[in-house]
Amino acid sequence: MTSKHPELNKWVKEMVRMCQPDTIVWIDGSDEEKKRLEAEAFKTGELIELNQEKLPGCVYHRTNPSDVARTEHLTYICTKNKNDAGPNNNWMKPADAYKKAKEIFKGSMAGRIMYVIPFSMGPVGSPFSKIGVELTDSIYVVLNMRIMTRIGRDVLEKLGKDGDFTKGLHSKADLDVNRRLILHFPEDNTIWSVGSGYGGNVLLGKKCLSLRLGSYLGRKEGWLAEHMLIMGIEDPTGYIAYFAAAFPSACGKTNLAMLVPPEGLKKKGYRIWTVGDDIAWMRIDTDGGLWAVNPEAGFFGVAPGTNAKTNPNMMAAIKKNTIYTNVLLTKEKTVWWEGGDPPIPSEGIDWQGKVWQPGTKELGAHPNSRFTVPAMQCPSISNRLEHHHGVPISAIIFGGRRAKLAPLVYEAFTWQHGVYVGATMASERTAAQYGKQGEVRRDPMAMLPFCGYNMADYFKHWLKMGQKMTRTPKIFNVNWFKTDETGNFLWPGFGENLRVLEWIMGRCRYKVQGVETPIGYVPKLDDIDLTGLDITQNDLGKMLSIDKNEWVEELKGHEEFFKMFGSRMPKEIWDEYKALKKKLAV
Repeated sequence: MTSKHPELNKWVKEMVRMCQPDTIVWIDGSDEEKKRLEAEAFKTGELIELNQEKLPGCVYHRTNPSDVARTEHLTYICTKNKNDAGPNNNWMKPADAYKKAKEIFKGSMAGRIMYVIPFSMGPVGSPFSKIGVELTDSIYVVLNMRIMTRIGRDVLEKLGKDGDFTKGLHSKADLDVNRRLILHFPEDNTIWSVGSGYGGNVLLGKKCLSLRLGSYLGRKEGWLAEHMLIMGIEDPTGYIAYFAAAFPSACGKTNLAMLVPPEGLKKKGYRIWTVGDDIAWMRIDTDGGLWAVNPEAGFFGVAPGTNAKTNPNMMAAIKKNTIYTNVLLTKEKTVWWEGGDPPIPSEGIDWQGKVWQPGTKELGAHPNSRFTVPAMQCPSISNRLEHHHGVPISAIIFGGRRAKLAPLVYEAFTWQHGVYVGATMASERTAAQYGKQGEVRRDPMAMLPFCGYNMADYFKHWLKMGQKMTRTPKIFNVNWFKTDETGNFLWPGFGENLRVLEWIMGRCRYKVQGVETPIGYVPKLDDIDLTGLDITQNDLGKMLSIDKNEWVEELKGHEEFFKMFGSRMPKEIWDEYKALKKKLAV
């Protein structure tokens, strides 16, 4: 297979001269190709074939122990003007970045094969979609991109002779953390990643294109690239409302996307439809509303903590055709991880390749161990996954982990106020996260590590998008993590979160009322269905309570964060800050 695109062919030749691979293979996306690549990876040990009776089509991979997560401190936005990257990003001059990376890329593929992967983020041919080409020396990357994106012949045909595409170059090189760089060149529509084999750094269609470059392109072209799940809730009449939702890590984002209705609400006849668990690309359609697609075709999920209770749909999805990374390998050639389903294996080989037994000091699976699985295997997957116009968004939901401050749910007064709510999103660190436990970490729209330009300009873009719509989605904030005096969670979470989403759905359809508070509208106590729960309306009242003194203290954090962005911070955001301060006057 070859390309008819002169610019693409020229660029590939240039990268070949620099990286010096022994061979070039153009990826066509066929099943025969997949089998051939897997066989090669089994020979070299890059992959281990799992028990095909118990886990058909599944394989296992270990990354280098120094290469197990996104390396944010080595991730750069490379723009001519430093202020365009903003204080939210590491910045490097494009000329300096190219020069530094070229020294590492030079000869990095000698003795290896360069794979050329044409890929589409979003359904091939959709007005939402973007085409990229990733050059890589990793079979693991090729097989993951097969799952996470649409790849191969169809994409090249759509690209044609002169279509726009993102240039992505990746090499494992020597996997030296001191020679590792993840570089984004928004002005050149280019991504270079070297020295890593971990998915978040090397699957260039994911965070790199879909969010960092995507957010830049979205601002330039008038759409939104967001770190959001997309889910549909079908009510008993058959009406489906679609929500996009943003949560920082450790807040149950994937579990919510694949929620299973609780027993107490099943009799009402609700169904959940999963469109995406991680990224949403949203455009204003001809009806003046906001529509969204999931640009990905698979899930790159965190294994530890995933089990039949927290996410039964995901557990069903990963029983076949899945790539497992850095989990425990059992002697039966199956997999396990901490927080997974029983039984705990009597022995195994851990993520570092060492012998493991229960009680061993080292973890069997790395805390960031992963599975890569086709989205179509999820039992709750929506038939709109491949729809070219996606789904209409009725509500945007922001959330975080706050033990005391935020109520269970509240609705923003307006789109502008909703942007403020998203801009002030924060979570308190858990014991499992790096840093001081309980420390508040600001993460606007859950995009702080992923916004490819100055975040003050990002807030401005959100405000402009609201002005362009004839009907804006309602904006809400949720907090599943409020605790009582002894530190126990007040709300049960997981599938029970549907009870809150039911109220949100009612607000979107103007079927239920809200109670006005200084921070937004909260539910009337009668409007949250507590059937089957050991929760009283008095308990619910505590979850919905707002302490003005705590919010006055919270405002200091808002002000401090906004001042980072100086004069570029939109006036409208400061107006909302002043309005809230006035309402909270005690």
